[in-house]
Amino acid sequence: MDLVISNSNEANPPSKTTVENNGSFNSTSKYYSPWTKFLACIGAHEFRSPEMWRAALTELVATACLMFSLTCSIISCLDSGEVHPKLLVPFAVFIVVFLFLMVTVPLSGGHMSPIFTFIATLKGLITLSRASIYVLAQCIGSIMGFLVIKIVMNQNEARNYSLGGCSVNGHGGASGVSADTALVLEFACTFLVLFVGVTVAFDKRRCNELGLAMVCVIVAGSMALAVFVSITVTGQPGYAGVGLNPARCLGPALLFGGGLWDNHWVFWVGPFIACSLYYGLSVNLPNDGLVWVDGERDIVNLTRAWFSGESGRFPNLENQK
Repeated sequence: MDLVISNSNEANPPSKTTVENNGSFNSTSKYYSPWTKFLACIGAHEFRSPEMWRAALTELVATACLMFSLTCSIISCLDSGEVHPKLLVPFAVFIVVFLFLMVTVPLSGGHMSPIFTFIATLKGLITLSRASIYVLAQCIGSIMGFLVIKIVMNQNEARNYSLGGCSVNGHGGASGVSADTALVLEFACTFLVLFVGVTVAFDKRRCNELGLAMVCVIVAGSMALAVFVSITVTGQPGYAGVGLNPARCLGPALLFGGGLWDNHWVFWVGPFIACSLYYGLSVNLPNDGLVWVDGERDIVNLTRAWFSGESGRFPNLENQK
């Protein structure tokens, strides 16, 4: 997640001198070529930035470690023998996600998910070039994390929990939820995380007021809430809950296969629809927040002014003309 207080450094776009040296600038017409404009638009200059590759390596390692620790924690909760083990899962999600956000936000922006990378790209916090490398690193990191899990996990546990992967139809399609239900849950829960967590994380003023730790608490809490809602609302044991991270669903599907590929598209399409709609909403959110004058709209004062005919007591009366 690209908090506005993070250190996600981006190199400056190519200057006129650089373009001239590459032979793409027409010194007579003083216009950039269409190809040069395209490269500048997608931020192709970042492919030459060592900082971007270091950040991508951070995303790869962080995603691998997150997949390993988060999946093992969730399986441990489900296998704990508690009466309602699913209620332990949101707490595990909150703790693990919070710790990883605290570490990675200052280094790479703390994405660790194509969803956060996509919305950061739509909002213009990162370039399309950086986003493509981030998503590739996240997918590779997911595969690496689940590869470790596959090596160390008991084979019976791996079959019982489908290697901790994202499933819709459960085992053999005998249980679970329909693809339409899973798609709605992916959309709704992802939108919840974006509206609560990302809205705060992308607000410069509130980030500075709250600080890194509190913003990470809000983002991790929104994800834990979404997971809690998804695993309790359906009541179907074969449904693994909302994914919130297509990369997390990709790793076990590639390594374990089988039913994890059934309706796998849901874990990509739902979140990306949520990102697109959230972006449309976010550009129409108030810029300055709620600002009021003490007592300006007090109902007693307004009523008294109405009956007394004191027009000066009505705020912004001139704007109604």
